[in-house]
Amino acid sequence: MIIKGDFRCHLFALALIFLGSRVSVHARLLSVSKPDPDDAAATARWLVSQNNWGVLNTISKDLGGAPFGNVVSFSDGLPDGGRGVPYFYLTTLDPTPRNALFDQRSSFTISEYPIGTCGKKDPENPSCAKITLTGKLRLVDEKSQEVVFARNALFSKHPEMKGWPKGHNFQFFKLDIEDIFLIDWFGGPKPLTVDQYLHPKT
Repeated sequence: MIIKGDFRCHLFALALIFLGSRVSVHARLLSVSKPDPDDAAATARWLVSQNNWGVLNTISKDLGGAPFGNVVSFSDGLPDGGRGVPYFYLTTLDPTPRNALFDQRSSFTISEYPIGTCGKKDPENPSCAKITLTGKLRLVDEKSQEVVFARNALFSKHPEMKGWPKGHNFQFFKLDIEDIFLIDWFGGPKPLTVDQYLHPKT
């Protein structure tokens, strides 16, 4: 009987964890529902604002110019106040910022799948949206007002960053976007200019 009781307790605890994780994902999305796939700019901005990590790709200095992808956290602004430009908090102990300081050409890929709105679809399914922002990965001037915005944007979304080791030379970077590749439905990428992305119709 004790074994059965313990087993039921473990099942109950696992159920609570599962339900809690489901609630936390969907609670974050209640105020911002997924836009119509025909609205490319709104979908792109939604993807960026609702996500908190992606794959940042740079040109590897150590690998003779080969592409190097790295999972990184990011933010484009305060909650429900994103501006569309991704900011990063990176250490030069990692190859990604070192690559960017040598060659700024970079791309950043984000998927809808981690948001939790793709259901049982495969992440490669075109209706499970994905976006790649291509441009220059630049260091944010530490004496500028922009670094204040970057810090607030990142630390509000990733509070753990505040306690990361000071001696690891973490610095704020941003991606200056030059091109946008968006898939949010069948039929190929949606045409979307940087200006349309940064200034969507409301």
